[in-house]
Amino acid sequence: MSDKGIRPDSEAYRGGHWKTIIAGVVAAALMTLASAELRPAHAQTGDPAAKGSAAETAVEAIEQTAPAPISPPAEQRRPDRGSVTNLPIPRYVSLKGSEGNARRGPSLTHRVDWVFRHAGMPLRVTAEFGHWRRVEDRDGAGGWVHYALLSGVRTAIVLDDMTDLLARPDPQAQVVARAEAGVIGRLGACNPDWCQITAGGEKGWVRKTSLWGVDPDEIRE
Repeated sequence: MSDKGIRPDSEAYRGGHWKTIIAGVVAAALMTLASAELRPAHAQTGDPAAKGSAAETAVEAIEQTAPAPISPPAEQRRPDRGSVTNLPIPRYVSLKGSEGNARRGPSLTHRVDWVFRHAGMPLRVTAEFGHWRRVEDRDGAGGWVHYALLSGVRTAIVLDDMTDLLARPDPQAQVVARAEAGVIGRLGACNPDWCQITAGGEKGWVRKTSLWGVDPDEIRE
C-alpha cells in the first residue's frame, strides 16, 4: 500500500495525529488518488502479461468487430488536429482502467514496451491512427494505446511533495489539505495560474506549476 495521499490541514494534522485519506483506485468519473507509476512490460510480444488481461481481451474483440474509423477529408485536416477524431493534438486524456499496454506501433501485433498500472493516470495524446492513440506520460515515456483503454475524463498528477490545496486560487487562502507527490486528482476549473483538483475526498486549488496534465495557458470553466 502506498503512503502517498491527501492529508487534511487541521489541528490534529499539525499535532502529529495525521489522518491519511486512502482512496482505492477507481475508474473513469470516480477517479480520486493514486500514485503515478510506469513499469516496463515483462517481455516482448506474446508475453502473458501483455495479452491475458480483461482489457486486452476487450481490445481484441473491438479490433475484430468495430468498423474502421472515418477520418476527416484530407482538405479538412489540420496539423494541430487528430487525423481520426479531428480533436486537438496534443491533448490530455486519462487511463480508464487499472492497466493499459503501450505498444511500439498501432496494432496488437506490435510488442508491448510499457504497462500503465493506475486508473486515472493523466496521459498526453500526440498522434492518432485508426483505433489507436500514441500517448506519453509526464516523463515522455509511452507508446500506442487502444482508444478503448482511454477516457476523456481529465486528471492531473501532483509534482511537488506536500503541495497545498487552497480554498481559493489565492496564495493567502486557507489550506484545506496537502497532497503528496504522485497523487492523481480529477481536474476541475482552471484559470491562468491555478487549477482546482479533487482527490481523496478533498477539493482545493493548486498552482498549475505543481501539476502535470494541464497546459500552462489552458482555461477551464
